[in-house]
Amino acid sequence: MVASLDIKPVTPVIGAEIFGVDLAAPLDAATAEAICAALDTWKVVFFREQAISDEQQLDFARAFGQLTPAHPFGGGRADQPAIWERRVSDYAYLHGQDLTIPSVLPPRDYRGWHIDITFMANPNKYSILRGIEIPEFGGDTLWSNLAYAYAGLSPHIQRLIEPLQAVHRTSTYDGGGAAEGARTFAALHPLVRIHPGTGEKLLFVNPGTTTHIVGLTARESRALLDLLIEEIVRPEYTVRFRWRPHSIAMWDNRATAHAGPIDFGHITGSRLVRRVTVAGDLPRGADGFVSHPLEGELFGPAA
Repeated sequence: MVASLDIKPVTPVIGAEIFGVDLAAPLDAATAEAICAALDTWKVVFFREQAISDEQQLDFARAFGQLTPAHPFGGGRADQPAIWERRVSDYAYLHGQDLTIPSVLPPRDYRGWHIDITFMANPNKYSILRGIEIPEFGGDTLWSNLAYAYAGLSPHIQRLIEPLQAVHRTSTYDGGGAAEGARTFAALHPLVRIHPGTGEKLLFVNPGTTTHIVGLTARESRALLDLLIEEIVRPEYTVRFRWRPHSIAMWDNRATAHAGPIDFGHITGSRLVRRVTVAGDLPRGADGFVSHPLEGELFGPAA
């Protein structure tokens, strides 16, 4: 029996809060399917007052598929290697970084916007983030709807980008500066991917790790990427979530980009979150192109 889900949209284009389900209890298949349907429509959903344990968060995620390791570079919790934990202090590496280290980040500052792990050929399908320690104010997360970002482009630009591919590559400090972060991963992805569930066309550009568009000059590639990323971060395509303790955000990593916490340099309280991810497949482009790794292997399920 499907739980009586009460779905309340947050904006007209992205984000909904879901009430009427207890995530501490086992999730039946019908309710999981209803949550997936909400994600197809709203791209990111939020649950409040869910005081669940790490194991219950893992069990909830397993209702949607196989779990991945915490991160391709490791860094999972010692007792739960599928859980990626982040404190606000972990973002300090973005300030005062060693400029002698080569970086593939674009020259523009897109304020932390990214899609999870697209430097792998098969980035995760869903991400599930749980608030553990939340400051009284600050530390919000933003999401953007990649279907709207594509639809907002003119038909001329849509036709231009649909047959193109771009390289997504790690920087040397991805993974929070872990020693194993010196390892490089890279993948070739379509600029426009097809959502396997809804059939929507999605603007698949990662502001953090998309380095260049194949077949264009460096100047052409940078100009076109700037245009596409600016489309992704347009405020009218976004939702902003204010965290509270025991809040959970679950998003479709295929159909959204996100940023958070964009104000990490100003947060005075403690902010601790834990993330679990569900394994994804190889993106397929509007022209049938299928993503593949350039460096490194596929992102396999957790052991």
